[in-house]
Amino acid sequence: MKVTFLGTGTSQGIPVIGCTCAVCQSSDLRDKRLRTSVMIEAKGKIIVIDTGPDFRQQMLREQVHHDLDKFCVDAVLFTHEHKDHIGGLDDVRPFNFRFRRDMQVYATAQVQEALRREYQYVFTPPFYPGAPLIELNTISKDKKFTVENIDIQPIEIIHGELPILGFRFGDFTYLTDVKTISPKEKEKIQGTKTLVLSALRQKEHHSHLTLQEALALVKEFEPKQTYLIHMSHLLGKHKVINQELPENVQLAYDGLKIILNGIKC
Repeated sequence: MKVTFLGTGTSQGIPVIGCTCAVCQSSDLRDKRLRTSVMIEAKGKIIVIDTGPDFRQQMLREQVHHDLDKFCVDAVLFTHEHKDHIGGLDDVRPFNFRFRRDMQVYATAQVQEALRREYQYVFTPPFYPGAPLIELNTISKDKKFTVENIDIQPIEIIHGELPILGFRFGDFTYLTDVKTISPKEKEKIQGTKTLVLSALRQKEHHSHLTLQEALALVKEFEPKQTYLIHMSHLLGKHKVINQELPENVQLAYDGLKIILNGIKC
């Protein structure tokens, strides 16, 4: 199983428009962060979690393509309906046009409602020629589901006051935009070997984990390796913060690829 970090930044990305802070002006490419998204490759299939406003740029950068008899991106999973996670859905169109099939999208009923509202021209007749072709599949926190023979465990996490989803693939767990997790949902995370977890900044935030709060969760779950994502420019420079982290924790960065052996999906 291969995991590619398509983007690791928060809703504004880094650099932030008009900002002259040290992080936004950094020449270190690891400090250039597109909106958060990840790509999972397993069993010959590709699943993308969240299509933010930078989705097109991310697909071009990673040169996502297969042979003509295969589909480039087989499915999209959505964690929640905020714009920095759904804003690039229109850019699945090239996949539709090339392979003449609908994009399979997996989301809760709440997220689907937002998609129908934000992309009315996709779901409401008369249908505009050339609009994205999307097939919606309903998921919930209470039931495992399968995408292209890949088993996925949804995990409910709380983003401020908004219930959203994280996802577990075998021993790999992906949690973005976290603030709190209930004891019941934490049970689904136990035993994770590789954890991806959001850490917005150093200072307290009403809907996101701080770096210290994220590290406390890492200590609780004890994964072998943790990668931090959804970071703002207020967290600090990659090089500086990474040196201060525990040995089994590191900041992810855009384009980082990890290979997970022995992961059964």
